[in-house]
Amino acid sequence: MADARILVVDDERSMREVLFSILKKEGYDVTVTDGGEAAIEAVRREAFDAIITDVRMPKVDGLQVLKAAKELSPNTVVIMITAFGSSETAVEAMKLGAYDYITKPFKYDEVTLNIKRALERKRLRDENLNLKRQLETQYRFENIIGKSPKIVEVFDTIRKIADSLSTVMITGESGTGKELVAQAIHFNSHRRDKAFVSVNCGAIPEGLMESELFGHVKGAFTGAVANKVGLFSAADGGTLFLDEITEIPTLLQVKLLRAIQEREIRRVGDTKDMKVEVRLIAATNKDLEAAVGDGTLREDLFYRLNVIPIHLPALRERREDIPLLVAHFLQKYGKELGKEVRGVSPEALALLEQYHWPGNIRELENVVERAVVLGTGEILGVDALPESVRRQRQPRGVDLDLPEEGMDLDATLDQIEARILTKALDRTKGVQTRAAELLRLSFRQFRYKLQKHKLGKDRDAEPEK
Repeated sequence: MADARILVVDDERSMREVLFSILKKEGYDVTVTDGGEAAIEAVRREAFDAIITDVRMPKVDGLQVLKAAKELSPNTVVIMITAFGSSETAVEAMKLGAYDYITKPFKYDEVTLNIKRALERKRLRDENLNLKRQLETQYRFENIIGKSPKIVEVFDTIRKIADSLSTVMITGESGTGKELVAQAIHFNSHRRDKAFVSVNCGAIPEGLMESELFGHVKGAFTGAVANKVGLFSAADGGTLFLDEITEIPTLLQVKLLRAIQEREIRRVGDTKDMKVEVRLIAATNKDLEAAVGDGTLREDLFYRLNVIPIHLPALRERREDIPLLVAHFLQKYGKELGKEVRGVSPEALALLEQYHWPGNIRELENVVERAVVLGTGEILGVDALPESVRRQRQPRGVDLDLPEEGMDLDATLDQIEARILTKALDRTKGVQTRAAELLRLSFRQFRYKLQKHKLGKDRDAEPEK
């Protein structure tokens, strides 16, 4: 903050001139006053980032200037100048809110270092307050936080569709907040007073899934000792959120399609249908086009679910949201753990903004929680971050030898490309959209290369050993 505005207050002309000269050389915008009365009037008229004031002055002393400054401009940092041996006055000033004190006679470096530290504290405090305001106003939509164009577009879509009955398909990598979006749709709709039922389809054993979704009647199968209310019935009048929709067995997808189209279900073992009025929201981190192509997801069910698509960007695609998310999680875990944490250092924030975040927001939240638990002080530094964030891997160059007898360049490049494509698919557990992102390819380019090398579901390329 070399352009910071600083007010110097002292009744001695020589002291005012010394301080003015020191601070002016550092590039600050300096105003001087010859006493406490004039200083208080200056604070009423103008905004200052910092005030350096002598304690002992006639009529209005430095403590009165400090009190007035804290009332008129609470965010202005105040540094007191005290005579040698005036420790009691210095302690009183600190209790009243002074940032620090300097004892006469002082050195040039003592003044400049003190003011730099004070201004850095003010900058961090102002930044934290600004982030909190952003979180509480236009950048916060329920529990979804962000200001990037991609996430603002998601906010706009939620507002438009909240009250409709149309099904919604939310896509995005694991950890991007798909369930939060589903909750935002529900709680901003006229259904907010009804049930929001969430189920992870991948966590239900295949043999129990039909009973879980639609319920069963007593005696329908071994172990069915009583009637069971299914998730559709539990969500009647509200919203049913089906996460990992591609994990539903193909045969059961037919029954799900009928429930969506007819708005009625039949419990396992029952002979009659039951009417249900449910808003259905589905989500997946898989490539839907590929899931339809390989038969994992029925095409007719896909079209019925994908009426309103919402895609959540990966955190690396919305890096401008990271400071907001960090501030939110610091506030959350600082409160939960009873720790006074005001922010992170500029160096730590820079590392957080540069990291590639394979686990997205969920990983960021875990990193911030860890930092709050292990960190010390009000401002968390680089040492509070995990090693994976501190020591980010840099891209490595390709080092290949050229055999004495030469090589078939096209064939060699094809082999390298096939191996890298295979590694990308392995890394992303077969999710082609994520694999394409890893290789900085469009999805169309990636699919073309898979077909070229006969990779994908039926790939026969030998993996690298």
